Amino acid sequence: MKNNTIAIASDHRGYKLKQNLIKWLEKNDYDIIDFGTSSEKRVDYPDYTKNLCEWMKSNPKGRGIVICGNGIGQSIFSNRFKHIRAALLYSKKVARDARIHNDTNVAVLGAESFRFSKQKKMLEIFFKTEKSPDPKYKRCIKKIS
Repeated sequence: MKNNTIAIASDHRGYKLKQNLIKWLEKNDYDIIDFGTSSEKRVDYPDYTKNLCEWMKSNPKGRGIVICGNGIGQSIFSNRFKHIRAALLYSKKVARDARIHNDTNVAVLGAESFRFSKQKKMLEIFFKTEKSPDPKYKRCIKKIS
C-alpha cells in the first residue's frame, strides 16, 4: 500500500465503531488521523467530517472513513466537496466496485447497520483494491469530478 494514512471522523452514534476501527487499523500498520468526535456526547457530524474533507484537499492521495448511525447523512455531506468521492459501504462487492469503478477515496459506514466483523471486511477490500485503468472508468470519474 503506497499510502498508509487514513483519516477518520464520526458523530456520537459512530464513536464506538470509530474507536474500534482505529485500534484495528493501527494493528494493521495504518497511520490514523482522528478528526473526532471524542465521546458519545451528541454532536453534529458535519463539524467533524468537514475537517476530514478539508484535510483530504491538501492530501489528494489520502483516504478517509466517515461514520454516523446509518451513513446516509455522511454520504450526502462528504460528496458536497469537489475532491471527495464517498461511497456508503453495505457489501463487500460495493466496497470493491466503489474503488475499481469510481476511485472512491472516502468509505462511509453506518455504525448501526452491520457487525464490526463485516465493517472490517468491507474496509479491508476497500483499502486493498486499486482503481481500474480502464478508460471508461477514467472518463466517468472525470465527468463526476
